[in-house]
Amino acid sequence: MQNRQEQISQVVVTAGQMRDIEKRIFAAGMPVVALMEKVAGLIARRIPEIPPTPLQKAYYVPSNTPFLRGSRVGILVGPGHNGGDALVVARELHFQGYEVGIYSPFSKLKELTSQHLQYAQSLGIPIYQTIEQLPNSDLLIDGLFGLGLERNLTDPIASTINQLNELSIPIYSIDLPSGLHTDTGVVLGTAIRATHTFCLGLWKLAFLQDQALEYLGKTELIDFDIPLADVEAVLKDAPRIKRITSATALATLPLPRPAVTHKYKEGHLLLICGSRRYAGGAILTGLGARASGVGMLSIAVPESLKSLLVSHLPEALIVGCPETETGAIAQLQLPEKTDLSSFNAIACGPGLTRDATPIVQEAIKSDRPLLLDADGLNILAQMGTIATLKKRQAVTVLTPHTGEFQRLFPDVTDAKHDKVKAVQEAAAQSGAVVLLKGARTAIANPEGVVWIVSESTPALARGGSGDVLTGLLGGLLAQTATKQIPVEDIVATAAWWHSQAGIIAAQERTELGVDAFTLTQFLMKVLSI
Repeated sequence: MQNRQEQISQVVVTAGQMRDIEKRIFAAGMPVVALMEKVAGLIARRIPEIPPTPLQKAYYVPSNTPFLRGSRVGILVGPGHNGGDALVVARELHFQGYEVGIYSPFSKLKELTSQHLQYAQSLGIPIYQTIEQLPNSDLLIDGLFGLGLERNLTDPIASTINQLNELSIPIYSIDLPSGLHTDTGVVLGTAIRATHTFCLGLWKLAFLQDQALEYLGKTELIDFDIPLADVEAVLKDAPRIKRITSATALATLPLPRPAVTHKYKEGHLLLICGSRRYAGGAILTGLGARASGVGMLSIAVPESLKSLLVSHLPEALIVGCPETETGAIAQLQLPEKTDLSSFNAIACGPGLTRDATPIVQEAIKSDRPLLLDADGLNILAQMGTIATLKKRQAVTVLTPHTGEFQRLFPDVTDAKHDKVKAVQEAAAQSGAVVLLKGARTAIANPEGVVWIVSESTPALARGGSGDVLTGLLGGLLAQTATKQIPVEDIVATAAWWHSQAGIIAAQERTELGVDAFTLTQFLMKVLSI
């Protein structure tokens, strides 16, 4: 059974859901002032523990020490309880020996925030109404706007934020960088570019939207002990949005294997991929499948690629197929007494070219779990995504990037604006499990449950990386086809595994040194850490 910390780390909420959870906490008797003290106290104790940035190391502090007491901290105070949190942080840092100054430009504050401002003033902490008055700081704490901001920021606050973003000093935001929409992560006119963001209580949806990432900096959850019963009470009727964690992913893998087993019990995957023009796609997909540990791997490729595939994947059964004049697979020519129903799963698409349309159509008509990627998706889009997939009885998994997603689902929400809503709509309409690639990959099932991979690396923005994921995921689908594991959990685990391999590879080789072939060599390192 998962412990509380693991369960909390998976939960993702909208602004409305978070407000409802807080209402339950306050209705149960938790005073607002007590919760504010607890949250801000946790932040104030955490700030000195955060390692200095390269800029701080160079100009402010010795390279081997945390942020030093006596440093100058500017506190940016908004009118709501986010500003109240910032004021409690200001007070605590003042008591710890930091030189604190407060920027408070609003004339009307919530009552509790106003009381904290009054007390800070009584302590002799200087308060300034314009940003020009605030003395130069070594660190800024952003408490201007937090949960639930929905309207665009205007001057003079918008101009102030733009000024602050031009400063070469760290900015720590409380709950969310001011100016970001809590759910979509959209910039509302302008927004603080934080160095570090403290997300309060539960992860907000914006933290998992691609467009918010350049504003969030490093992120961490400040767990202030929200009762799980309150979370469940609010979320029980809503489709769950969850972060996949290492514990969840590792628990989903088909490990350990039974002591007595054999290769056919560990899944048989058919890959249909490659063309004379894109031979590398077949190789990379095969290497990804190899890393999954699948018991048997068959790869259907044009006949002219057979010897090349054998040299890279000697353990696989390479099926050479008749090919078109352009070098695409013209016809599936499986071994005698074998048809598509002989496999536990099929993955189809990388490197095929659209000349292989009849092959993709044949795979879609099969009764096997089917993963479509790359040209498999492009061909599906030409066929009519929703009408075609509604005829399938077996599980279908789609793994598009944003461009492919738009071709597959031209009528759903713009994925660039709200990835989570878009992938939910696509899965509901098509009946497929949809994996939408990106800096934060999102996976949805037809019932609206969403998994989000919360860590990745731009090192994966290389040709062929997606082919590796197709093979890896296909292998896991084949191994778990007869097990009672939700398909979306398997898809999320494969996406997590793939991302972690990229992160580890980038740490060793930098973000420039992780080509797709190199990525395959780091897949097993993820499981050995």
